[in-house]
Amino acid sequence: MNIDNIYINYYQYGKKRGTDLVLLHGWGQNMQMMMPISNSFTNMFRITVVDLPGFGGSAEPKKALTIEDYADILNKLFIKLRIKNPILIGHSFGGRVSIVYAGKYKIKKLILLSSPFKNTNKSNDFKTKVLKFLKKIPIVNKLEPWAKNRFGSSDYRNASPIMKEVLVNAINNDLTDYAKKISVPTLLIWGECDTAVSTEEARELNGLIKDSGLIIYPGKSHYAYLEDLNKTISILDNFLSNERSNDNED
Repeated sequence: MNIDNIYINYYQYGKKRGTDLVLLHGWGQNMQMMMPISNSFTNMFRITVVDLPGFGGSAEPKKALTIEDYADILNKLFIKLRIKNPILIGHSFGGRVSIVYAGKYKIKKLILLSSPFKNTNKSNDFKTKVLKFLKKIPIVNKLEPWAKNRFGSSDYRNASPIMKEVLVNAINNDLTDYAKKISVPTLLIWGECDTAVSTEEARELNGLIKDSGLIIYPGKSHYAYLEDLNKTISILDNFLSNERSNDNED
């Protein structure tokens, strides 16, 4: 689907009607990194997984987008797909987009997985620290070859000039004001050993969002949600239990 002259790749599955659950991946990845989560909720929600502009099957933007641009494009996509008041799950870069979206638009609940929200001054270092953990996570080996082969590749060095600028824009954008505007129930899941986004930042974000809770996985990395997937699914199932669709049609 074309939004603002950018082709956006997405996939919808699960229930035909009912509560919408939308999942957004991290930098340098695609929708498949979020599907280990979404596949567990197909009988509860109408699920939409999205390749953000410049990643996966979505086209690269012709100009460097800001996080606000990503959120606005997402909103336009939701309007076309008739997605209203969704539950948002975002990991890392996708979490950044989710924070802005939740600060600007209406959602039901928010789940942030190792999501930075302020300037960390780690643009070149960020991906090196993040991606080195991926091949150690068993679930990654079950992903499609495109996704699996991307992980561990250099991000900033191999990115196009436009996407390099997108990354710099994202890292230099302090989302504190957006975080303060979020009023819906919010769950933060972090890894104790996350060297890309520290637990100190997680606690700060938890303090900014009015109705939020933080769960830290002992000994886990930036990909804590995948490293202990069963635990993640159990936690999310509990957090989302009262949002189950009342529509029994599959």
